[in-house]
Amino acid sequence: MSVPVSVLVPTLDEELNLPECLQSVSWADEVFVVDSFSRDGTLEIARAHGARVVQHAFEGYSRQKNWALDNLPLRNEWVLIVDADERVMPDLRCEIERVVGLSPSGAHGFDGYYVNRRVIFLGTWVRHAGWYPSWNLRLFRHRLGRYDDREVHEHVVLDGRAGYLTADLLHADRRGLEAFVARHNRYSTLEATARWKAERNAPDRARLPISWLASPVHRKRFLRERIWPRLPAKPVVLFVYMYVLRQGFLDGRAGLALCVFHAFQEFVVGLKLAELRRLSSTGLVQ
Repeated sequence: MSVPVSVLVPTLDEELNLPECLQSVSWADEVFVVDSFSRDGTLEIARAHGARVVQHAFEGYSRQKNWALDNLPLRNEWVLIVDADERVMPDLRCEIERVVGLSPSGAHGFDGYYVNRRVIFLGTWVRHAGWYPSWNLRLFRHRLGRYDDREVHEHVVLDGRAGYLTADLLHADRRGLEAFVARHNRYSTLEATARWKAERNAPDRARLPISWLASPVHRKRFLRERIWPRLPAKPVVLFVYMYVLRQGFLDGRAGLALCVFHAFQEFVVGLKLAELRRLSSTGLVQ
C-alpha cells in the first residue's frame, strides 16, 4: 500500500541520478518530477518510473520549488522534497510512513520534520567538517511551508511546529567531480548575489527568521547573515573551522579535498561580491 505523501523532485539533466532517486520513493502515493527543460534522458526516465512530469522554466532554487508547491495538484497533505542526487533509504521510508500516518495529537502537533542528510563525497561518508549532521526541513504539510527567497542555501519557512526524524537521507551524486565543481561555481555566484542583496537590504532577501535560539538551521542562517560577512580572511577561517575545529581531517582524503575546495569557493565568492559592488557603483548592476 502506498504512503499518502506527494514527492517533488526538481531536475535538470539528471539522467545519471534519477533512476535510483525514483526507485527510492516508489512507495509514495504520487511523485512529481519538476523539470527545467532537460536535454538528456531525464524525462524518459521519469515517465518510465511512473512519475508525473511537469516542466517549468528555472527561476531559482527556492522559486522553482515554491512554484511547484503553489501550482501542482497535490492530492496529499504531506509533501516530501527530494533532490535527484538523493535517496530515501528503507529506514527513512518507514519513519515517514509512521509520522504521516499518526493523528495530529499522536504526532505531537508537528507540521513538518527535519531530515538529516548523509553526504557521500569521493566515495566517503563525510561525518565531520560541519557536514554531518546536516538538517533540512524536507517533509511538511504543503499548505504550511514555502521556501525563503534566498538565491542559494534556501530553507523552508514553516507556519507550524517542526520535529526531527532519526533516519538519514542519502546524498550521493553519480555525476562526478566535474559536475560538482560546476555546480559549486554556480553556487558561488548565487551566494555572492545573496550577500550583495543583503548588504543593500533588497526586498527579496531571506524571509527565514534569523535567530540564534531556534533550530540548527536558524543558527546557521544567523551566522551566515550576521557574523560571517564581518569576518576577515574568510577562506582561511573557513578552512580552519572545517578541517581543524570541526575535525574534517578525520575524513581522510575526502575531508581534506572538501575543506580545501570550500575554502577556495569562499575566496571566489569574495571576488564575485567585490565585482558586484564595483559594477553597482558604476551603475552597470541595479
